[in-house]
Amino acid sequence: MSLGRSIDHWGTNPGDAIDAALTVIESALHDLLASDPAYWRTGEKKDLLERLEKLQAQQAALKLRVLAAAGDIAEETGAKDASGWMRTELLVDKAVARSQVKLAAGVAKYDLVAAGLADGVVSQDKARVITQALDAIETDPAASGEDLVLAEKLLVEYATRLTANELKIIGKRILAEIDPDRFEAAEAEALHREEERAQRRTFFSSRDSGDGTVDIHARVSRVVGMRLRTLLDSLAQPRKLSAEDKGRRAPYDRLLGQAFARVVETYDVDQLPRHGGHGTTVFITMSVEDLRKDLGTAALGFDGEQITAAEARRMACNADLVPVVLGTDSEILDLGRTARLAYPVQHRALRLRDKCCQAEDCDAPAAWTEAHHLKPWSEGGLTNLANMVLLCASDHRRIHDPNYAYERLPDGRIRFTRAAPTG
Repeated sequence: MSLGRSIDHWGTNPGDAIDAALTVIESALHDLLASDPAYWRTGEKKDLLERLEKLQAQQAALKLRVLAAAGDIAEETGAKDASGWMRTELLVDKAVARSQVKLAAGVAKYDLVAAGLADGVVSQDKARVITQALDAIETDPAASGEDLVLAEKLLVEYATRLTANELKIIGKRILAEIDPDRFEAAEAEALHREEERAQRRTFFSSRDSGDGTVDIHARVSRVVGMRLRTLLDSLAQPRKLSAEDKGRRAPYDRLLGQAFARVVETYDVDQLPRHGGHGTTVFITMSVEDLRKDLGTAALGFDGEQITAAEARRMACNADLVPVVLGTDSEILDLGRTARLAYPVQHRALRLRDKCCQAEDCDAPAAWTEAHHLKPWSEGGLTNLANMVLLCASDHRRIHDPNYAYERLPDGRIRFTRAAPTG
């Protein structure tokens, strides 16, 4: 596709030079794509990735420079701006196209940002962060033109050694860095407003997926989000390393999800508010027959959501649980007492005694474990040290899984075996 066929006042055609340059680029990319990176040396891969990162910034600089001067495209096609033409001709989503046109206009205002892109030291994402920060400074009544110039210089320098997210944080407080005496109070006020907005935008929603899982969507403040991620990483990372030591590998997002479930399941219920009873009492409804069967089912709460009997027994170890046992005519035969968890002092004693997960093939530290009743509470088992053993969340689930049998070895460890199939 030719980008221009007009003759300039020197009698040459600039479009020919553009076509020639694009042809060289396209040919070089074609040659690289024809090569299989699996056969490249490590150094070659690293070199290519480093140079492509720079080339992507330079490509973005060229594209944004063209978009900033693309008013004639909109005029010729009748579109509001170049984004309309991009939507119809290039099939670029409207929001993406408008964002690029807006960034092109922003970069055109700031010479150092444009130069950083052209030199390949400022990526498109970083250019967007910088221009947004500079636009905010431009509208700040307390900031001067000199402040804007210095902020641009500092942010472009920071872009050479920070990620876009890190740069965004710096951008919000760049004025305080320029002149602390003048801008620290203003920064504190801006942060206060941001925190208030975060509180107003906080929400939590959940939706049953119908496959035994629940999708959770939430928005919390940055501080809460960072604390939650740090907490989940502290639980997931050791399990990741332990699994890798044993030659197993699990997706890290799955480990984070399991860590999140562990936080919920092991939360100290005594810290919750009481409203007409215990804050986390769970009612489990099941028949006498299902109570006696490994593969029975139970209804969770009062909405009839089904779980396995094995899961109900596992929950009894970690939550206050009231079993509601029904007869053949659905009459209540027994409304059981609340199952009690191990007291903190008992947990400490178990950790001192067991040191780690008691599954034979697991060495998860005691801090990651849960107290399991060897004789289930629902069968009269006591919450005492003789009847309890520490198991990590994975092995705790396994000991309640009817597909596994287990025995306690003389040294107190638990040995799992696949249960023999029935029928």
